[in-house]
Amino acid sequence: MALTGDRLQRLARSTAGEFPGVSHGRPFTDKLDVYKVAGKVFLIVTDDPREQIITVKAEPEHARSLRQRHASITVGRYLNKRHWISLAAGQEITPTLVKDLVADSYELVAASVPARHRPGPR
Repeated sequence: MALTGDRLQRLARSTAGEFPGVSHGRPFTDKLDVYKVAGKVFLIVTDDPREQIITVKAEPEHARSLRQRHASITVGRYLNKRHWISLAAGQEITPTLVKDLVADSYELVAASVPARHRPGPR
């Protein structure tokens, strides 16, 4: 089942909230809801009704593959274009895909934090 932009964003937010050590706020602008683990960004939700997207971190090769397979996945807005992807609503964007990509982003970012600063197991 395809997701609407609103549902895509709600699902990303709720998935991010399930992980340990997550904080969020709007450090850049009131239109960007930024989710962090140990002070590092792993999810950005764009609060603009004209552009309902989420941005997550991905391994470069996986990000490239996803962009090739899904028209609704593009290079990451706001961040490094090689390591980040943005998702918009689309036929091929499923709840499972969104949950998996948010979880993968969290894990990638958490793994980059020194062990003493990492949150406990989820």
